[in-house]
Amino acid sequence: MSNYAADDETAGPAVNGVQSVDRAVSVLEILAQRGEAGVSEVAAEIDVHKSTAFRLLGALEARGLVEQAAERGKYRLGFGIVRLAGAVTGRLDITQQSREVCERLSEEIGETVNIAVLQEHYAVNLHQVRGPGAVGTHNWVGQLTPVHATSSGKMLLAHLPERERAQVLAASGAQKFTPHTLTARTRLEKNLTEARERGYAVTLEELEIGLHAMAAPIRSHHGDVVAALSASGPAYRFTEERIHELAPLLIKGAEEISHRMGYVG
Repeated sequence: MSNYAADDETAGPAVNGVQSVDRAVSVLEILAQRGEAGVSEVAAEIDVHKSTAFRLLGALEARGLVEQAAERGKYRLGFGIVRLAGAVTGRLDITQQSREVCERLSEEIGETVNIAVLQEHYAVNLHQVRGPGAVGTHNWVGQLTPVHATSSGKMLLAHLPERERAQVLAASGAQKFTPHTLTARTRLEKNLTEARERGYAVTLEELEIGLHAMAAPIRSHHGDVVAALSASGPAYRFTEERIHELAPLLIKGAEEISHRMGYVG
């Protein structure tokens, strides 16, 4: 017999809240594994009273996350799950669709290539391919990087509506990482305008001394800029002159990924 009921009566609101979330997630996992399950099955699986399982299923049903299979008293996952999954599907698609292009570009450019998207006030890297000369290069995958001091961040910022861009910059704090980091609003805005007009953004030792990078925009099938394709390398090799020479390659690669994402512009 479960002792959850006793725990519920003595635990505080915060504990109960966390416990309810944990149970609700468990219910979704059960339905994902089994396809369908009744109240009794769910209750037994998560070791709670049937009334508790019924309340959990009711709450999930109200949000469209589960639904009842017609006249069988069984529950299954609802289409609300698709809505939630849609929030990350685009990012997963970008990684999948860009893999081949990133591998080719890392060879052609000879430097590390990354895919990044905007997350709150950071540029977060989803995928990385190291170039042939990138021995001991930092792994940027999963890293939250400052939008104003990275080429990917600048490219993503440059295509935000002005008001949203201001909000993101305000939240980021625009920290000065090196003497070359652009923190003055007017200088940064001018830099972003240039990046938007020429089709790629550049950072020259703005995040780290000795690190240069450039980034081009990746568009969704709607034409919105949803990610940035970047190449980065040591300043002594990946010089400003070389960056501008290789920019057309990066732009072409970003356009190819965009087309794979359904963009036809």
